[in-house]
Amino acid sequence: MDYQSIIDKYYPEDNDLRRLLMKHSRQVTDRCLQICDRHPELHFDREFLKEAAMLHDIGIRWCHAPSIFCEGQEPYIRHGLIGAELLRQEGWGRHALVCERHTGTGISKEQICRQQLPLPLDRSYEPVALEEQLVCYSDKFFSKSRPERVLTVLEAAQSLEKFGEEGVKKFLSWAKMFQ
Repeated sequence: MDYQSIIDKYYPEDNDLRRLLMKHSRQVTDRCLQICDRHPELHFDREFLKEAAMLHDIGIRWCHAPSIFCEGQEPYIRHGLIGAELLRQEGWGRHALVCERHTGTGISKEQICRQQLPLPLDRSYEPVALEEQLVCYSDKFFSKSRPERVLTVLEAAQSLEKFGEEGVKKFLSWAKMFQ
């Protein structure tokens, strides 16, 4: 099964949600691949990066975010965890890690406890592999609520400020590495 077959399985209808998911995923994928091609010294797995970027938000439909056509019941912060569970069921374990680790600049166990987030405490949700970091970084430039807009590095960093200085610092270190 390829990544498009997985998308088709979970988003079979041609509707606003699928169109938004595809637009956003392509935006993130295109940015990832541009950075990948600009930085051969980082030795990205290009095919994996393409697949993972296209699938990183596969879990959104089960979340409650009506402004972006998501009519599910789960809190939106769980979309990465839901997507990871789906991809593990499909046998795409490495891709599942990208799903569960791309929210914000990653979510630590400490953040889950401190903010009382509805996520299991059995692991950290922070990107580890370089490809995970790149998908997480690239995702910050594109909002599903304003898909026509591309944020600058400064705007993306500012959007992370509400989650704490640590995430902003991480994002800016990625900006240096990936620019």
